[in-house]
Amino acid sequence: MTELAEEKSSTNVLESALQQLDGVATLIDVHPDVLAKLRKPKRTLTVSVPTRMDDGRLEVFTGIRVQHNMDRGPCKGGIRFHPSVSLDEVTALAMWMTWKCAVVNIPYGGAKGGVICEPLDMSDRELENLTRRFVSELVEIIGPEQDIPAPDVNTNERIMGWLMDTYSMQKGYSVPAVVTGKPIAIGGSLGRAKATGRGIVFVAREALQTQGMPMKGARVVVQGFGKVGGSFAELIEEMGAKVIAVADVTGGMINENGLPIAEMSAYAKKNRFIEGFDGGDKISNEELLSLECDLLVPAALENVLTAENANDINARVIVEGANGPTTPEADRILIDRGIYLVPDILANAGGVTVSYFEWCQGLQMLFWSEEEVNQRLEDIMVRAYHEVHKLGCDLKTDMRNAAMALAVNRVGEAIMARGIYP
Repeated sequence: MTELAEEKSSTNVLESALQQLDGVATLIDVHPDVLAKLRKPKRTLTVSVPTRMDDGRLEVFTGIRVQHNMDRGPCKGGIRFHPSVSLDEVTALAMWMTWKCAVVNIPYGGAKGGVICEPLDMSDRELENLTRRFVSELVEIIGPEQDIPAPDVNTNERIMGWLMDTYSMQKGYSVPAVVTGKPIAIGGSLGRAKATGRGIVFVAREALQTQGMPMKGARVVVQGFGKVGGSFAELIEEMGAKVIAVADVTGGMINENGLPIAEMSAYAKKNRFIEGFDGGDKISNEELLSLECDLLVPAALENVLTAENANDINARVIVEGANGPTTPEADRILIDRGIYLVPDILANAGGVTVSYFEWCQGLQMLFWSEEEVNQRLEDIMVRAYHEVHKLGCDLKTDMRNAAMALAVNRVGEAIMARGIYP
């Protein structure tokens, strides 16, 4: 088991998601019918994924796809390959995707999927076999107009390419808009690879300004150095911040003078992890979370900020890069301590925003420049941040409740406008 996995709280993520929903329902006037509908996913599919392994044996994995809501448009959400995948986890993540899409006001509902496996122990051929069989099981419920998957933990653009090809072979023609986060050569969007990290940077910049703190020279700590955390660290360093510590599943590294992020990123891309990089002193993930800093970005897995460690956090601002990194108990402790926290459903929505751009480009067969993608992303993320901040001030509540209130109001409006069939 990895260090990050060991540090995850036993708190059930679905319980956390439902607590957040119930909490905001008491803050704003949520119609009982809306609340009842939003507490349950629209559709849940669990499938067997028989996969031929390199040694000739057949291994049967379990795959899950949860579609939470479709009232504002087709479902959108990633697919992860990880040993910890569970139905409750995927259901919670699908619900958070619904809120995320509503916060940035793009016409999607939330979905999520996953396969219970350890991809780090699998060859490329085994991963391709697994992916193609899983997609074959999902063909009836995914598609450009009903559910559009994307990369997530331990999945990447290559796997999304296999997904698109498998779906297209089933349909008999190319369907680039069935998935986002795929290679540029088959309809991927410029700017997608770093979109989530870039979106977090835009939100972090606005959050620091709100708190009267300059970006230049800000001391930043990042937990997670993969697609999200690594991109974020690179981009925020370019904006003048000083990244003093990072961590991945192998452990953490600190350098009070600032880590050489560009060199570290190159090393991690070559060696998969930061372990062995000579640029700072080793620390544990637990030690990393308690470092004194201006900005802490948990960008790994869920439930890493818990009631057990919330009092040890020494960050002035927390911007959630991962999905659900803070338990409800920790949330209350951090807010009571005066730490300004920007929630995941706002902070890491850059990925789904550029996925939306990719989907639009795929449907129109009209592609944008990277500059246009990045500018549109910045416009949406900055607008969403200030909408949430204003609502928080109006409601006299924290940023998580404000983001939830904005999202639930928007989804609730759609539910009431459409009515309940029959």
